[in-house]
Amino acid sequence: MAFPDTPLDVQVEVQLGGTWVDITGDVYLRDPVTIERGRHDEGSRIDPGRCALTIDNRTGAYSPRNAMGPYYGRIGRNVPVRISAGAAALGPLPTYLELPGAGSGAGTPDTAALDITGDLDVRVDVTVLTAGGPIELISKYEYLTGAQRSWQLTLIEDRPALRWSTDGTAITERTATLPVPASTSGRVAIRAALDVDDGAGRHTVTFWTAATLAGPWAQLGDPITAAGTTSIYAGTAPLVVGDNPGQTQTALSGRAHGAEVRSGIGGTLVASPDFTAQAPGTGVFTDSAGRTWTLYGAALIPQTRHTRLTGEISSWPTRRDVSGTDAWIPTEAAGIKRRLGQGADPLASPLRRSLGASGAVAYWPLEDARGSTQAYSPLPGVQPLRATGLEFAADDGPTGSLPLPRVTENATLVGPIPASAALAGGWRIEMVYYLPALAAPSSFPDLLRIASTGSVTTWTISVDSAYMVVYGTASDGTVVVNKGASPDFAVGAWTRLRLEVSQAGPTVAWSLTWFQIGATDVAAVGFMSDVFTGSIGRPVSIDTQFEAVLGDMQLGHLSVMPAGATDRYAGADNGFDGDRPSQRVARLCAEEGVPASVVGRVEDQVALGPQQPAPLLALLEEAAEVDGGYLTESRDAVALHYRPASLSYNQAPALVLDYGAGEIAPPLEPVDDDQATRNDITVSRRGGSSARATEATGPLSVLPPPGGVGRYSDSPELGLYRDTQLEDIASWRLHVGTWDAARYPVVRVDLAAAPHLLAAASAVDIGDLIRLTGLPLADGPGEVDLLVQGYTETLGAYDWIIEFNCTPAGPWAVAVLDDLVVGRADTNGSTLGAGVSSTATSLSIATAAGPLWTTDPAEYPLDLAIAGERVTVTAMSGTTSPQTATVTRHVNGVVKALPADADVRLWQPAILAL
Repeated sequence: MAFPDTPLDVQVEVQLGGTWVDITGDVYLRDPVTIERGRHDEGSRIDPGRCALTIDNRTGAYSPRNAMGPYYGRIGRNVPVRISAGAAALGPLPTYLELPGAGSGAGTPDTAALDITGDLDVRVDVTVLTAGGPIELISKYEYLTGAQRSWQLTLIEDRPALRWSTDGTAITERTATLPVPASTSGRVAIRAALDVDDGAGRHTVTFWTAATLAGPWAQLGDPITAAGTTSIYAGTAPLVVGDNPGQTQTALSGRAHGAEVRSGIGGTLVASPDFTAQAPGTGVFTDSAGRTWTLYGAALIPQTRHTRLTGEISSWPTRRDVSGTDAWIPTEAAGIKRRLGQGADPLASPLRRSLGASGAVAYWPLEDARGSTQAYSPLPGVQPLRATGLEFAADDGPTGSLPLPRVTENATLVGPIPASAALAGGWRIEMVYYLPALAAPSSFPDLLRIASTGSVTTWTISVDSAYMVVYGTASDGTVVVNKGASPDFAVGAWTRLRLEVSQAGPTVAWSLTWFQIGATDVAAVGFMSDVFTGSIGRPVSIDTQFEAVLGDMQLGHLSVMPAGATDRYAGADNGFDGDRPSQRVARLCAEEGVPASVVGRVEDQVALGPQQPAPLLALLEEAAEVDGGYLTESRDAVALHYRPASLSYNQAPALVLDYGAGEIAPPLEPVDDDQATRNDITVSRRGGSSARATEATGPLSVLPPPGGVGRYSDSPELGLYRDTQLEDIASWRLHVGTWDAARYPVVRVDLAAAPHLLAAASAVDIGDLIRLTGLPLADGPGEVDLLVQGYTETLGAYDWIIEFNCTPAGPWAVAVLDDLVVGRADTNGSTLGAGVSSTATSLSIATAAGPLWTTDPAEYPLDLAIAGERVTVTAMSGTTSPQTATVTRHVNGVVKALPADADVRLWQPAILAL
């Protein structure tokens, strides 16, 4: 028997020493367990999840300072806790391969059956919770220890790509012409097929997607055909799902559900790992094709319980009664957002964060406060630079920096560069600077001077209106390097300057590169290089004296790195301007060591402006606010989760509740109020312009009652990418703020009374759509779509109640090109030409402005809204106004006569998405 005939299996676990320990027997479950997640009625931000717990501590096991306790040294602040319901109540959950990231996967050794040299058909079913790429999905591909490249399927941002090699070394890659469909869970099945010889001297790659490996498969974009036949190298690399130890690409963070590899398109199955069929804890198994799979790294097949909250216990307050015989701990499990919001300092500037963690030998941000006389280095063992004549914090730096110093007459910047074996083969010195104007020709004021050992003991970079110059002299004054180039792109904007020197046998090669930060023209780069015979030595000090002719020059973020090091300025120098929210969430959380997952297509999200110095959680919340998405907490891990606003468009319902069938527990109380009304919106871009959108007519317009509701203003300042976004953002927020529908603040589901809803209702998460049907006619439409903003659930031995906090989903039903329901443009203004009875099936529709209603039979049926009644038009006739519509009446249960001049609108007009 299942719940509610048997008690609900509620389990509480804490993670002690990396292992989940079941403490359910020590948790008082006499009272129901109450869990809250998301935001309450129209809250502005999503709150940390929480659940109050009372733990029996009569043994002292949960006292952190009890040295005799079994958990001594493992109980303390922010211990992970997990609350779940057993599968007996909800039915079994499919297992999966959990892939937490780098070093984790499942592999099977090479065998003859896997050495496919002809047509290849590869399929993989994964849940992707990673941003960026290329993300490794499945591969038979090794190059770190040998030239054993065969083939590899990856996901680059949102597009699958298949690469292969004919010889184990050289690669060919084809990328899908369209992105994979976005899903709220991140799960997608991807299929790629390589036809090595199409019979016409060409080869073709085709991609498909599906919900699972079971299909049906929908072709993704166009087949990609190229001249020449091809083949696949029969290498010795193992077949791997997840992070391939034989390469260095982004590891899949998420889940793998299954995969198939076929020799020939739709051909013989040679590998078929099904992770949904494996028992929890399985480490080795054999698939239906006879391949033996072994899990490695942190990959695992986890237990399948229905997790309701994963959080942390931050405090263990011991309480005792007066007799001393009873002891307990009243505590609370909270989501990770609670900890991240506690006393957090602003993050350093993007440049300082990136360069300070770059592996640089030396780095000086020069972001010191006004009045400083030296430039501090955040790197251990690196001495500060002594500064004279520099006005620190004089003016704004590039968008990725705090304010930087300005050079005054006879300013100097001097200090040692630590010795490092990392510089033996070459070194790079780089900085950012701003030069308002170039000095007169032949004045050659120095931008930077470096003392070094080797053939050149002084490197000088100077610039005037005629030349950018690199000048190098030996210890005896001999000129070794003297080369100049046009100073194009060196003035008038924040610029990056890079000198790189490397040794190649008896030859020293050097190059100087400069380019303006944030420039969109890839050709806007200055460059020169040369070689000489000698030794590079190593840089020993910064020794620069600035001349007055530089005139208000600023500089900062001076670094010394090995030659060829990864570019850590890129993106950080302009504050990652243009980031999409999922990218910013993933990057910042990775930098701060905060577990996080993201879903949705990057290209569908609102572009962000430069990252500001602010606390981590504030930066993440801002990204979500700009986009209109959901920064939530994972139910399955102590981790953040970002779900973009684009996944709210045109959602299929995650749960359908029939009021008439008793699936909605009382009370259900729709509210017509002004809580969410905003009809005058002015959106400003931080550091930019503004745009205003106002609802001038209609029931929620700025007109005074009864013509409207009066003015409800909102003036948000947002960190947007460009001023061109402002009008769209303001219009969208006006659209949402003037949506004329009743609110259903709380929708209550009693799962003990409706156990058939257990699986669907418990799977609903923040941002999902639920649909209410069979509603009382007096409440308006008989069917209402709502977005879940949060919920409170109460779990008892024989009770499980979920109260969903909801907002109208109507504004998020947006236009889809060529769709017969949401792809129709509404009239510019139509009315009923004559009043009709409640039974009339022919209506006269007059159109005063704009195009007439189409008479094309292929465009019908369509639904209209007339005086609250939903009317289905089956045909339209007439080429002049008024036209005659043949209709079906009372579609939404409203039975009434319709008055002349009643407004006629599409029931579901096309709305442009943000």
